[in-house]
Amino acid sequence: MNHWRYPTSYAARMQSHAQARMNKSDDDNDDNGDDGGPSTGVVVRTKPKAKKPSMYKVIMLNDDYTPMEFVVMILERFFNKNHEEASHIMLHVHQKGVGVCGVYTYEIAETKVTQVMDLARQHQHPLQCTLEKA
Repeated sequence: MNHWRYPTSYAARMQSHAQARMNKSDDDNDDNGDDGGPSTGVVVRTKPKAKKPSMYKVIMLNDDYTPMEFVVMILERFFNKNHEEASHIMLHVHQKGVGVCGVYTYEIAETKVTQVMDLARQHQHPLQCTLEKA
């Protein structure tokens, strides 16, 4: 059996294969690759950007009946203020009529307002606390 049956050189065979690949490539481009077959592409991975949560100020309102010591205790207990910070905020609320206890995400701010209001009601104080967008 003669392996050199067809007198084609290696270079001629490679050129023929290259031409066949180019023709196939041209055919693919003619129909825009919509033949339903697999196509190649670049996979791009994007990192999802997490949106920062909105922040809310917890605001305490002054009244003429809630004892100052009770307000200081509230600030220490629910807002993790030391005695000096709590006293400073309490005096600010007393003098200005309103003061910020802290800034938190909505759920945390809402929880703190509820805790303050519940404890004030348990002790029969009219203390008011609310939240607003920072």
